[in-house]
Amino acid sequence: MNVRIDESWREVLQPEFDKPYFELLTSYVRRAYSATTCYPPARLIFHAFDACPFDKVRVVMLGQDPYHEPGQAEGWAFSVPDGVRIPPSLENIYKELQRDLGVPMPASGHLERWVEQGVLLLNATLTVEAHRAGSHQNKGWEELTDAAIMALNQRREHLVFMLWGSYAQRKGQYINRRRHLVLEAPHPSPLSAYRGFIGCGHFSAANNYLRQHNIAPIEW
Repeated sequence: MNVRIDESWREVLQPEFDKPYFELLTSYVRRAYSATTCYPPARLIFHAFDACPFDKVRVVMLGQDPYHEPGQAEGWAFSVPDGVRIPPSLENIYKELQRDLGVPMPASGHLERWVEQGVLLLNATLTVEAHRAGSHQNKGWEELTDAAIMALNQRREHLVFMLWGSYAQRKGQYINRRRHLVLEAPHPSPLSAYRGFIGCGHFSAANNYLRQHNIAPIEW
């Protein structure tokens, strides 16, 4: 699969690229993209790994799979391009950010400003068929993103992992909580945001943890 990926992540993930499951995954994704509409655009499938180098990661924000409607997915969890209507989950993230840190509600859902500061916006599954949420789950992506999280856990120290919803929280089994900060809450979707996501205080908790370990906080 010819995709753009930062060299630091290519080195970390190369052992996965050489495994049989990844060859099967690559074949499946190629067939899917040639047979139907899939998101994100092929060149952005590894956008999370391309835009946020391994040694620059400070916070990992884990999503489930890409947005599945036209014009939304850009290879980063929760983010949408400038000019695209802010999705409900991201709107609730912004609401909690405003409640927690007083950050004004942004006009754009494009989260490049976070990525540039070392926020890895990683979906557990990196592709999806149009209009079919979860359609590319259990094809091999989860094994790859598990490997990415395990590498961060083992090779880095004092990272913040934001795991929202049960799907993301299952990834938490790979994280040493004495070495990193793991923040868990319900998913920010309208179905669950007011069952504990709004009020979770994760943005201030993340920055307090980073400061405690002499790491620059995120300017959310």
